[in-house]
Amino acid sequence: MELLLKYFPDITEDQIEKFRKLEALYSDWNEKINVISRKDVEHFYERHVLHSLGIAKVIQFEPGTKILDIGTGGGFPGIPLAILFPECHFHLVDSIGKKITVVKDIARQLKLSNVEAQQARAETLVRRYDFVISRAVTRFTNFMPWVKNKFRKEDINEMQNGMLFLKGGDVDEEMEERNVSYITYHLEDYFKEEFFETKKVVYVPWEGKR
Repeated sequence: MELLLKYFPDITEDQIEKFRKLEALYSDWNEKINVISRKDVEHFYERHVLHSLGIAKVIQFEPGTKILDIGTGGGFPGIPLAILFPECHFHLVDSIGKKITVVKDIARQLKLSNVEAQQARAETLVRRYDFVISRAVTRFTNFMPWVKNKFRKEDINEMQNGMLFLKGGDVDEEMEERNVSYITYHLEDYFKEEFFETKKVVYVPWEGKR
């Protein structure tokens, strides 16, 4: 929790309480099914919560923004971002049912009315969103067909509607497999912990022509 307050000092008491409850909720679920890596449990706030919130260092979502989290797993990055942006709507999807069960339970226990969790494959969804977010689900070239026709035409944020990926390592080779414009934000510029030295947020504006 000290880490969160260090980098997000303006969060409200209600948000602090929700973030504080996260660790116990995930620890409890992790004893039943493998939601997050066992070796990461002791670094929960750094490697899962703060890492998810790296997106919030790149963009401050405007109220009313609709965000799709593809391959959310146990709820990352969607759940931490939903706590931080209570006036935005988050649709968290994953093809694995037991992981969506976890997300639904945590959203219910935290009373996150802005979170909708669904077991589904991304390509079957028909709604449109301002942003699609994801954390290391697959290579970008595989991701592209899933998000075709998923974006709203009008932009309500400072950044053009598009995709925001949490990735590690060398992203340039991967991104250049497709001829797209993208911007890489290095999380070590925002967070000083060693874990973030190779972590990045990659933003791909949706141009509607791909």
